[in-house]
Amino acid sequence: MNFPLRVARRYLFAKKSTNAINVITGISVLGIAIGTTTLVLVLSVFNGFEDLLTGMFNSFNPDIKVTASVGKTFSPDSAQMAKIKGVPGVLAISKSLEEVAFFEFEGNQDVGILKGVDDDFLDVVPLDSVIREGEYRLRSGNQDFGILGLGMRNKLSVSANEFSMINVYMAKQKSTLGGQAFRRKFLYPAGTFVIQQDYDNQYILSSLSFAEDLMKKKGEVSALEIKTSEGADLGAVKSQVLAILGDQVRVQDRYEQDASFLKLMNLEKWLFYALFSLALILVAFNIVGALLMIVIDKKKDIGVLKSLGATDQMVRKIFLNEGLLICGLGLLIGFGSAMVLYVLQKTVVLVPIPAGFVVDAYPIEMRIVDFFIVALTVMLIGWVASLPAANRAAVTSPIIREE
Repeated sequence: MNFPLRVARRYLFAKKSTNAINVITGISVLGIAIGTTTLVLVLSVFNGFEDLLTGMFNSFNPDIKVTASVGKTFSPDSAQMAKIKGVPGVLAISKSLEEVAFFEFEGNQDVGILKGVDDDFLDVVPLDSVIREGEYRLRSGNQDFGILGLGMRNKLSVSANEFSMINVYMAKQKSTLGGQAFRRKFLYPAGTFVIQQDYDNQYILSSLSFAEDLMKKKGEVSALEIKTSEGADLGAVKSQVLAILGDQVRVQDRYEQDASFLKLMNLEKWLFYALFSLALILVAFNIVGALLMIVIDKKKDIGVLKSLGATDQMVRKIFLNEGLLICGLGLLIGFGSAMVLYVLQKTVVLVPIPAGFVVDAYPIEMRIVDFFIVALTVMLIGWVASLPAANRAAVTSPIIREE
């Protein structure tokens, strides 16, 4: 242990001439500990929600999605489909066709998105894993069925157990004067899925044939949805799919499909982190006060050290180390408290979520990188807070006067 650090450690734990110094130092350590705990938990809660929502998105979004670069639909031929299926890493491919539609059920009306999917859809995304009520069924015999997002189910007041028709209206691209402006078909509610509010409030799933007939777009698709093998090179798969289909399409991986949402969530995470870091800066004023009082209390000791040959730089290091030790002690206590609260939230649920959400407790997930980020933040604040006292101690006169 080097000399400045040894002296700083002794000053931290040694009895002071004024009890107020011990009190302020203790408050500083406690404040750093509480701030550290808060920062770790804030990041962990955002991590938990990110993992939860990403997992839910995975139940609706494919590994790779191919959409039209111009317009709403495109028409892949059988040869192109066969080539895509032969791309290394591609396990399954599904066609989907979606459009804005008007839905009516027993007097309740709302506008949403009708998405028709083929029989291979479940091989691409595990939507059946997020069915809250009813079952995944799109066609049985000559009857068409629909899977409603929870928000659409609530807005239309539909029950999956009811054998009542949902009327689906689609605007015609061309209509004659005096003719019907809409095409209409009906389907029966089969189940309800819960993913994320943006999806739940808009989507109703049907069979691809139902959507093609209603939209009069036989052979056209809004998207090709691709499932890849674990560990597949998504960049290579995307490039090969784009080479097969040409410039008529846009190819996106799972992150790119929800890039704006994930970026917004990440922005919120770091805004909250910055906000709670400001509270640590306020705590740092206690460190400034405690260190300045220690400098005054140890003025004679500083003079002795300088008389014995200690340089200004050495004295400055003593009090910089003193501030870092205060922050380090608070940091360790804060990390310990955060981990205890993390375990309790995982096991006994300290903070539940109101009924109606997909989970019963606030999701929380710790990541080792967050501990490094919090440690860097706390120690940086502690270092800056130590500068005033360290600089003042460095200019203390080495002359000792008899009192």
